[in-house]
Amino acid sequence: MKTTTTGPMSGRKAQAARNDQVILDAARTVFVADPGAPISAVAERAGVGISALYRRYASKDDLLRKLCSDGLKIYIAEAEAALSDEGDPWEAFTVFMRRVVDADVHSLTINLAGTFTPDEDLYRESTHASELAERVFGRAVQAGVLRPGLDVADMSMIFEQLAAVHLGDEERTAQIRHRYLALMLDALHLTSAPSLPGPPPSAEEITRRWSGG
Repeated sequence: MKTTTTGPMSGRKAQAARNDQVILDAARTVFVADPGAPISAVAERAGVGISALYRRYASKDDLLRKLCSDGLKIYIAEAEAALSDEGDPWEAFTVFMRRVVDADVHSLTINLAGTFTPDEDLYRESTHASELAERVFGRAVQAGVLRPGLDVADMSMIFEQLAAVHLGDEERTAQIRHRYLALMLDALHLTSAPSLPGPPPSAEEITRRWSGG
């Protein structure tokens, strides 16, 4: 009778996946709080030996790239969901904004920028995310649901400002972020509002942080 090792292998793979997720969760907590923290702090929080961590991620840069890539993938998925929503344009736009804030995407992307060296895969993901953001923003503009004078870069700055809110307690942090997102969305929806002071951030101002500038 032929035997199979599929079951035990699946079990080991499942355990490895769980261990990897524990490390990633620990890394997210540690590096969002302090991007300059040593990788040993991640191992300590995850409850694994430093050698076990290095078997999965050869360096701190590898771990930070993984976190950033995960954040970009979430952003891409939410942008694609917004673009596939054929309902009310303003509702699709606000749902996109809320979901990105809830996922804390910018704590894993912009807030970590300049602390590690991106690779080509990450640049491709970032470019794709930017293209989708342009489309989400452009559709809202075409529908006439945004105040005049806005630029897609304004979305990025709003996300960044909200991601900077950390009150220690996750539930309270989420409440405060939603409070100020609601105020910001009201301001974005003032289609008869006067022009905003000054120009929006330039592409160079948004991207320079990736080189540590």
